[in-house]
Amino acid sequence: MSKVSQADLIINPDGSIYHLNLKPDQITDFIITVGDPGRVYRVSQHFDDIEFEMNKREFITHVGNYKGKRVMVMSTGMGTDNIEIVLTELDALANVDFKTRKVKDKKRKLQIIRIGTSGSLQIDLKCGSYLVSDYGVGFDTLMSFYDLPQTEFEKLIVKELKEKIELPFLPYCVKGSDELKRKFAFDMIEGNTVTCPGFYAPQGRYIRVKSKFNNLIEDLNYFHYDNFWLTNFEMETAGYYALGRLLGHEILSVNAILANRIENKFSKNPAKIIDSLIVKILDRI
Repeated sequence: MSKVSQADLIINPDGSIYHLNLKPDQITDFIITVGDPGRVYRVSQHFDDIEFEMNKREFITHVGNYKGKRVMVMSTGMGTDNIEIVLTELDALANVDFKTRKVKDKKRKLQIIRIGTSGSLQIDLKCGSYLVSDYGVGFDTLMSFYDLPQTEFEKLIVKELKEKIELPFLPYCVKGSDELKRKFAFDMIEGNTVTCPGFYAPQGRYIRVKSKFNNLIEDLNYFHYDNFWLTNFEMETAGYYALGRLLGHEILSVNAILANRIENKFSKNPAKIIDSLIVKILDRI
């Protein structure tokens, strides 16, 4: 097997990978990710101990133990461009020999849970709810650069979505991990999450510059195919699910619903909602 080039896999002088600044022996099999770097501490404060910390750009990592189990929490920043960096480099740390630069014959499968926040697209999905993303629907262009395998059902969903909302591009659709859903999200609301390439116009917000899609929220709210409805939107989930499928890792996105876009309401106590979701996930490891 040929070596991964120095330009493709950049290794820092201390033996760590380029962006995350982590070494292969520092990652765990189970990883919690959060978007906000400030949220890393809100997870790790529950650890029994913290054995390792790394701060690099928006990527902050704490590794420690929770009730006897070794666990890692990492911030990713926002957007699927950051998710591509995080998942590609985590996979390299797990499955590439940094000394020989060769991909290992035996692959290591990581389990990754994204704990995120999201806005609801359905009036009955109230602020304070916990939602697990069954499918992620990507409105970003990341998968235009990859050969992503999709099921016939997934292809049908994005074809219908493109036509009914009159999108000038073809979205992508990917299912999350059923294994992790059974273990971590069995009592959460199941939904299908739209991943947007921005926070304002791509999510129907307007301050001074209007979106060209004047009825985006309404169109997403009403779109359905049989029992497949779009329930919420954010900026990362579809990228997680797509790269998880490509790289062979188990990935699940769970969301604290902080806003209801149909009712134009925002949670009065978002910190309490997020902290409760963090503890729920930690207790199910």
